Amino acid sequence: MKFKSLPLPGALAIEIEPEADARGLFARLFCAEEFAARGLPSHFAQQSLSRNERAGTLRGLHYQAGLAEAKLVRCTAGRAFDVIVDLRTSHPTYGQWCAVELSADRHNAVFIPAGCAHGFQTLADRTELLYLIDVPFDAGAAAGIRWDDPSLAIAWPLPDPILSARDRSLPYLS
Repeated sequence: MKFKSLPLPGALAIEIEPEADARGLFARLFCAEEFAARGLPSHFAQQSLSRNERAGTLRGLHYQAGLAEAKLVRCTAGRAFDVIVDLRTSHPTYGQWCAVELSADRHNAVFIPAGCAHGFQTLADRTELLYLIDVPFDAGAAAGIRWDDPSLAIAWPLPDPILSARDRSLPYLS
């Protein structure tokens, strides 16, 4: 695996190093030893799947208040514009965002450090994202900020996103 630092501290783009032949390819998607050597979680308490039928579906920007969660997110079908927003007030990058395009064809992933919000917009119909999360989900701590917060000015790639009622009503960061 190749780990590439993103503009937010602790956020990483992860590429596979496939071994290909006439049969197809084989590649490691996760290695506890390599994650631990980089100071990343090597144990994940939960695995979740997000299936999205239509391109333009936008989920987020979500985080867990209280016990912050770190996530490893991979696209298993389709393509998605994946966004991380730094909510760590102790970091100079507080309120900044970065994005990675995840693609099932590329088999790439993104690591989202604890203390950041996460969201994505699908770029293809029938897009799926697989999440590994380091702490158990606490429904009472589920929180979020608005996808269209003007202080963030996220450049979402597709206009007129498909949103849930919950995501439409999330508060602004300020």
